[in-house]
Amino acid sequence: MTRLNPLLTRLGGRPLAIAPRALDGLLAAGPMLDTRQAMLPARDAPQVASHSVTGPGIAVVPILGPLVTRGDWLTGFLGASDYGEIAFAVEAALADPAARAVLLELDSPGGEVGGLFDLVDRLVSLREAAQKPLWAVASESALSAAFAIASVADRLYVTRTAEVGSIGVVAIHVDESIADVMAGLKWTLVHAGDRKIEGNAHEPLSDTALSAIQADVDALHADLVTLVARNRNMSPGAVHATQAAIYRGQRGIDAGLADQVGTVGHALADLTRMLDPPRLIRGASQSARSRQPPRRKTAMTVEPDLNPTAEDAAVEETNASDPETLGTPQPAAPAAPPEATEAQTDQTAERLRAEYAEIAAIAAQGARLGVAIDAADAMAKGIAPHALRSSILDALAARAEASSVVAVAPSPAGSPASNGGESPIVRRARERASANRS
Repeated sequence: MTRLNPLLTRLGGRPLAIAPRALDGLLAAGPMLDTRQAMLPARDAPQVASHSVTGPGIAVVPILGPLVTRGDWLTGFLGASDYGEIAFAVEAALADPAARAVLLELDSPGGEVGGLFDLVDRLVSLREAAQKPLWAVASESALSAAFAIASVADRLYVTRTAEVGSIGVVAIHVDESIADVMAGLKWTLVHAGDRKIEGNAHEPLSDTALSAIQADVDALHADLVTLVARNRNMSPGAVHATQAAIYRGQRGIDAGLADQVGTVGHALADLTRMLDPPRLIRGASQSARSRQPPRRKTAMTVEPDLNPTAEDAAVEETNASDPETLGTPQPAAPAAPPEATEAQTDQTAERLRAEYAEIAAIAAQGARLGVAIDAADAMAKGIAPHALRSSILDALAARAEASSVVAVAPSPAGSPASNGGESPIVRRARERASANRS
């Protein structure tokens, strides 16, 4: 009697959003499996690692290995992650009071389609409800179903050798009819309903069955393309045009599937800098900037740079030599009571948190309007919220068609639009568009 491959039994006929090489590896692993492993209960499957919080308050959630709808014997054998545990880990990280932001670390070729769309929609809802930055790093792969998860992030990093993309769907049919004959087996499937045994493994795939499977794969692919396009702020046509190709490093950025080349360490550093932008000495900052030619601040996307800027160097030089900060005796300020100092520190921290939250909300609203804003860069450069709004209005006013501006998603909680009335960005865009037409 032939010994059925339990892995093919699990994957056969199920639509998969997985990279081709990973699929080949899974199929090659099938003969090594002991059929008795399929009898293990789901509770024996290991749990996916939950989040860990770094010193600056960033929760890191690992999403590793093949992705399955729910954990079972296959999860333990392949070191896979299941969608339920991923949702639980991300929800716990966003709800953790010690976490000010969340970073997803992905190294996955993708996996099953079943449960994927519900997971991604849930992650979007969790991110919006928590109002915390959610970033991701493809280290070293975020492919197919894993890329759908990564697309939820506000900012997606890729390492220089990481792979992103493979936005496609595949289904497997194994024809075991020849193997059955060689083994001296003849299967008789007694059924009711013409299509009840359609696509079974013990006879060649019929044209009707092939058409049905292809239609299902095409429909799921269209849904996957729409989901990624929505999350990455791309057109469905641009995502579909990738034809499930895989892009490595910078080429993924060029295709619009990622935002910056960087490791997990780089992402943590940039995210920390966004949460806690460097503070400059007031007198030195004003003096150094007064010597610089005036320049227009822009809210368009600027790549974060861990190296000090020329302006930073000028500030440091001023701190060392400017008579406003050194050389001119300054009257000593009276010492404040410890209680007053702590209260002032708390007030300053609260004001900065409110300003950072407002800038993040403006960045999210700009993305929905098709205007890319680098919130981390804006915070690091000290760009005020009203300046960001003005830059969005300038970008929107330059568009010839005002209709593409006003179709925006509901504003995040706490924004002007959510408190009743129209968003000031949208309202002023309407006014400018009307003025241009007149």
